[in-house]
Amino acid sequence: MLLENIDPNDIQDLEGARQAFVLLLNMVEDLVAENRALQEENQRLRDEINRLKGEQGKPDIKANKSKSSPSTSSDYSSEQERHHPKKRSKRKKKTIRIDREQVVKVDAASLPEDAQFKGYEDVVVQDVIFRTDNVLFHKEKYYSPSEHRSYLAPLAAGYRGQFGPGIKSMVIVLYYAVQASEPKILELLRSVGVQISDGELSNLLIKGHEDFHAEKDAVYEAGLRSSPWQHVDETSTRVNGQNQHCHIVCNPLYTAYFTTQTKDRQTVIDVLRNGQERRFVLNAEAVSYLNNVQLSAAVRQRLTQLVRNQILDEAMMQNLLNAHLPDLGPQQRKRIMDAAAVAAYHAEIEFPVVKLLVCDDAPQFKGVTEKLALCWVHEGRHYKKLTPYVAYHRQSLKDFLESFWDYYDELLTYRQAPTREERERLAAKFNDLFSTRTVYNALDDRIAKTKAKKDYLLMVLEHPEIPLHNNPVELEARRRVRKRDVSFGPRTDGGRRAWDTFQTLAATTKKLGLSFFDYIHDRVSKANHIPGLDSLIAEQAKRLNLGMSWNTS
Repeated sequence: MLLENIDPNDIQDLEGARQAFVLLLNMVEDLVAENRALQEENQRLRDEINRLKGEQGKPDIKANKSKSSPSTSSDYSSEQERHHPKKRSKRKKKTIRIDREQVVKVDAASLPEDAQFKGYEDVVVQDVIFRTDNVLFHKEKYYSPSEHRSYLAPLAAGYRGQFGPGIKSMVIVLYYAVQASEPKILELLRSVGVQISDGELSNLLIKGHEDFHAEKDAVYEAGLRSSPWQHVDETSTRVNGQNQHCHIVCNPLYTAYFTTQTKDRQTVIDVLRNGQERRFVLNAEAVSYLNNVQLSAAVRQRLTQLVRNQILDEAMMQNLLNAHLPDLGPQQRKRIMDAAAVAAYHAEIEFPVVKLLVCDDAPQFKGVTEKLALCWVHEGRHYKKLTPYVAYHRQSLKDFLESFWDYYDELLTYRQAPTREERERLAAKFNDLFSTRTVYNALDDRIAKTKAKKDYLLMVLEHPEIPLHNNPVELEARRRVRKRDVSFGPRTDGGRRAWDTFQTLAATTKKLGLSFFDYIHDRVSKANHIPGLDSLIAEQAKRLNLGMSWNTS
């Protein structure tokens, strides 16, 4: 309306002129953004037309990065803003294990007659030996005529089939930890004379690992018990060429991977319950949960009559809804099933229940646990994605981001020495900072959205031990992404399970300070000198006290 009634000849009101100018600048931003989107859509349509004609589309060549044109940048990282240089300190080298000793003698012919022996000067040289260690076992055999039975000596522990524990351990480490592909592993083994087929290698990687699968389950349960909070994230993966989802759950002591066909809220609960049979309950909590979703008054009324506080399996829950609410639409049915699944999860007594998830703003994570903490780095990315065209707007965004990350640093400081006074001050400062108004409308909208997440973003004030970001689990997701890039994906359910198990064990041994190769060889050779990983997690959890604020509340 302001622009429709404006007459340049009548401008005398400076405040009105300023408002009109601000409005015009924001209209420029909207038009530039709309034009950019239309150009991208137009190029996609052209590429599709060219492909239909049997031609090629426009090549995807990344533009050179330029600091002078931030509007074209696709780098949403906040690393530069959050980075604080640390003082460099000299690291002491770890003591190198000596495997053998050898005396190197001086050529006596080169010594003068008066040369005197003065001892030795030690030099440590690291090396490895990579060769076959093929063993021909002569197994004693006895026959008892009275029993009509033969007695045959068993092979040494860890030896079963055609390959010994060294090869079995190495291929697992190369494939799941080093991220090598099967063809490259075969090439390496064959280069030293190992005779192994493609199928035999695949079997070594996938089959006969029930003990490892059991240890993964034990690791996960111990990890969930080690702290009331957990990181969670999800990344895409493929199984037999079909798109699926890899869920990652972790804390400082462990990491666990789970590949599923879906990623909805019930699947997240499945992951947190380690794939146990789904459970549902209609109780007061489930009804309260449904107060925040879209349901008709009639459905709500009939649901209150179905409250039974009885744990049901999925078939029983579906039959209950079919009998009493047969006209439910698919969305309404899903919301009710979600509510009943969440209520049953919170009532779990046989398996550890997570009290708080540290995650991004994905909707499937909300409502699953009693509390939720959102990632500040993810929130910062929303601001980095703003691409203002007007220089004044770019400056406004830059100024606000400086305040954003300054406040983030204050939260980091609070975590080191939390006090009630500082907690109240930071909560009040959050309200002030995220009530900021600028002349850039898109920035103001983004600030308002952040303010609406206050309870989730400031969960650290209540529980200072939780991180402010979800970077730990995102770094663990890269393990699956890199493996996916190299090996594309498993082709069977057995392969999927092996990927999840060995990536879990590789990541967890690293966090526990163990050699993954030593661990795998210890288990394959049946030496079992390394304690169960679950016991190591429980031991370190007592020392770290990851649930400190829960223990004192």
